[in-house]
Amino acid sequence: MTGTAEPTALHPFLGRASHELLIDGRWLPAASGETFPSVDPSTGATIAHLAAGGAADVDLAVAAARRAFEGPWGAATPVQRQNVLLRLATLLEENYAALRRLDAIDMGSPVGPNLLAAIEKPVELCRYYAGWPTKIYGETIPNSAPGMVCYTLRKPVGVVGAIIPWNGPFQSALMKIAPALATGCTVVLKPSEQACLSVLMLGELIGQLDLPPGVVNIVTGGPEAGAALARHRGVDKIAFTGSTATGRSIVAASTGNLKRVSMELGGKSPDVVFADADLDRAVPGAAMGVFGSAGQMCVACARVYVERPVYEEFVERTARFAEGLVVGNSLDTTTQIGPVISEAQLGKVTGHIGDALEAGAATRAGGTRLIDPARAGGFFVAPTVLTDVRDDMRVVQEEIFGPVAAIMPFDDRDEVVRRANATDYGLAGAVWTRDLATAHHMAERLRTGVLWVNCFGMFEPGVPFGGMKTSGWGHEFGPQSLDEYLSITSVWLRVGTDEEARTGARRATAPEAWPGGGH
Repeated sequence: MTGTAEPTALHPFLGRASHELLIDGRWLPAASGETFPSVDPSTGATIAHLAAGGAADVDLAVAAARRAFEGPWGAATPVQRQNVLLRLATLLEENYAALRRLDAIDMGSPVGPNLLAAIEKPVELCRYYAGWPTKIYGETIPNSAPGMVCYTLRKPVGVVGAIIPWNGPFQSALMKIAPALATGCTVVLKPSEQACLSVLMLGELIGQLDLPPGVVNIVTGGPEAGAALARHRGVDKIAFTGSTATGRSIVAASTGNLKRVSMELGGKSPDVVFADADLDRAVPGAAMGVFGSAGQMCVACARVYVERPVYEEFVERTARFAEGLVVGNSLDTTTQIGPVISEAQLGKVTGHIGDALEAGAATRAGGTRLIDPARAGGFFVAPTVLTDVRDDMRVVQEEIFGPVAAIMPFDDRDEVVRRANATDYGLAGAVWTRDLATAHHMAERLRTGVLWVNCFGMFEPGVPFGGMKTSGWGHEFGPQSLDEYLSITSVWLRVGTDEEARTGARRATAPEAWPGGGH
């Protein structure tokens, strides 16, 4: 495909003048009437115009979500919530190819096999959460108060403000919407302005669920809309995925009404390759752990530590692997690596490479923007292998979100643990070794929320995922994720009479009431 193709030829969903906001079950223009362009990063061409929502639109969406929560959706039974999610899973299964193609056009995720297509497994995700509405249990609690019964209720937290990034947008949206609906919450979703289209298509599918108006609302727009949602006093919880810097801003904005916050933030994950590793697995595994999705993954293992006896072989093989990857238009089924999301991101990635080279690093593969005629207008970076890098370099310390691997040697286990942990982040990591004791040792000592051993990028809806340190608060997936959307009420219920309570209290405090008490 080229930048001259008509948007409707690329995808039927693009064949409209503008794409509106979903508020209270209706599609509406932004209150300001303003729009902004969506750009295909493979070609640089504008493919759509979207409503530029702002604070006024967020107000309307939050009010709609509140009405639904306090009204018909709040009265929905567990089985009704379950059936909604099962129906959504079926719709996703029927429309998955179209959603995936829309993401390819909008944010550059290749239509061929790629990591982001497999990570969230959106159909399985919906079906997993569909199983939970009938299993959200409270507890009965033994207590020492005579005539009293204690138990807990787990209740939906209320209106959820969900803010998601541009890498894997409709999957990221489902990671917020599915647990919110399972627990009985309502949602105001704000996608990244750089990739909204598949989220809007998801909104159209949700419209087929016969939900009460306002259960799910979608407000597209820039930072103003996200900030308005984060500080809104009508929002009970923010669920955020994005950069650590934005996460800090959200925490500050949330203090107005002390809303609940869960965040999956940035990372600069380590990949540790021991000398006994199976390099036939470790080379492609570690390489795609940073080059996959053009490096635009929060879990990208961009700091690669290799034990010195195999360091040179690993670097040489990784460089050859990088040079053999097919980088191209995301709609080409032979493409393995697509573009980065925008011209600004392209500048950031190449700027980091340039800074590293000035600081003494060397390139063993890539290191440049690809500007040949086949990729003209697109934002393509060659998969890059850097050596002669130090732990204090920006390219090692800062999240790049581009296909740049910094490969460094190490000499022993204690050294690599210290260096791998010497970062503000703690999201993910990988270890390659044939030794089970080494694997367990590294799992114990590396400060990461998820660790892959002899693999990369494995996710399941039932397995919790979250970060340590500045990589986030709380968890996605698994039973733990439900806690982010639930509050607990402790109930004290008197079942005895006043006389029973008084006499019971005396008996409980009398010496003879205790085992071995009395004379």
